[in-house]
Amino acid sequence: MFKIFKLKENGSDVKTEIIAGLSTFMTMAYILAVNPLILSACGMDFTKVFAATAIASAISCFVMGFYANLPFALSASMGVNAMFAYTICNSMGYSWQWALTATLMEGIIFILLTVTNLREAIVNSIPPNLKKAIGAGVGLFVAYIGLKNGNVIVADDSTITAINSHWFTGTPLLTILGVVITAILMVRNVRGAILIGILIITLLGIPMGETKYAGGSFLPASPYFCEFSFSEIFTNHKTLSDFIIITVTLLYVDMFNTVGTLIACAGKSNMIQKDGSIPRTREALMADAVGTTVGAVFGTSTITTFVESSTGVAEGGRTGLTTIVVGILFLLSLFIEPIFGSIPSAATAAALILVGGMMIEPMKDIDYSDYTELIPAFLTILMMICTSSISDGILFGILSYVLLKAFTGRIKQLQLMTWVVAGLFVIRIIIGILS
Repeated sequence: MFKIFKLKENGSDVKTEIIAGLSTFMTMAYILAVNPLILSACGMDFTKVFAATAIASAISCFVMGFYANLPFALSASMGVNAMFAYTICNSMGYSWQWALTATLMEGIIFILLTVTNLREAIVNSIPPNLKKAIGAGVGLFVAYIGLKNGNVIVADDSTITAINSHWFTGTPLLTILGVVITAILMVRNVRGAILIGILIITLLGIPMGETKYAGGSFLPASPYFCEFSFSEIFTNHKTLSDFIIITVTLLYVDMFNTVGTLIACAGKSNMIQKDGSIPRTREALMADAVGTTVGAVFGTSTITTFVESSTGVAEGGRTGLTTIVVGILFLLSLFIEPIFGSIPSAATAAALILVGGMMIEPMKDIDYSDYTELIPAFLTILMMICTSSISDGILFGILSYVLLKAFTGRIKQLQLMTWVVAGLFVIRIIIGILS
């Protein structure tokens, strides 16, 4: 095991990697309930999607662990699943089989792009200061998700979000207690502080009525298999053009969500090299591409690298063993759905808030003296949070970076691939306007 994952070379050990894997899984296990719930809105069977999510997540985690040897876990992408159900199926009127076909094509194209090293080149073309901004932006985004999941902040008519006026009751109170308890454990350097915090809050939630037995069967459900609808694509010109637009859109969102997550988690684990590159990027992107393809085969929307992986990284996870642990837990979840489903949202919300705080460290290394570096970095962070989208944050950052450099006489500072990435974003904007 030490030789396979190179634990000593990465300054880790088996115990640390197992704790990291448990922590990552605990913070992202919600996807096993949320993803089927969202996709069932377009007519898909909840239990089949649950099984598909668990199996596809496990397989992609095993690829990431054994092939890439990186501590980054994968599962069904939040946001993309909503677009799958509510936009493609409910609004545009296409069947979920049609949407799965688009997902399959996206995965196959991603595999081809990864084999040709294009995706790796895109990751490495992002300027150093933007890489730092992406890492910090993802951290703040993770904390924002935690605050929302913990019901500490809620939607308000006059503002985007506001403090929940009932923060001293129920889920908000339990979330705040979780932050305090976990923070104390972290300050005291307790190993597995985040995981221990999740378990404590789960127990405290019992007398408060927040931790409830989810119910359900302990027998694993079977997923879908190859439920595609190629004939529906060629019904007429509109269905074909819509299929191309949707596939390209899925490509765009998945690509830059994954890029942002890899940069953020690699930065947190000190994996980014002096030249700005990330070790084994191509292998990591291949795991993502394989995951999406396998997910489509079994019946779920796009699989992507999860920002919650930063929880395991914060616990010391540095190798693929962390991800293998997550993959095993995804498979075991097929048998213990009622148990993991009982973990209250407040428990994982507290973990996300603190992990997000730990991820903003790269902000201190951004070059604040050069406005052509500072403004794009600022826009990356700001838009990532305000749009609730990692890919949109990168879009604003890259485009503003290219424009500022080009119109201030610093065009020579731009790499060819940076121009290519900017061009991809322009194409994405045009597609959005036309659609």
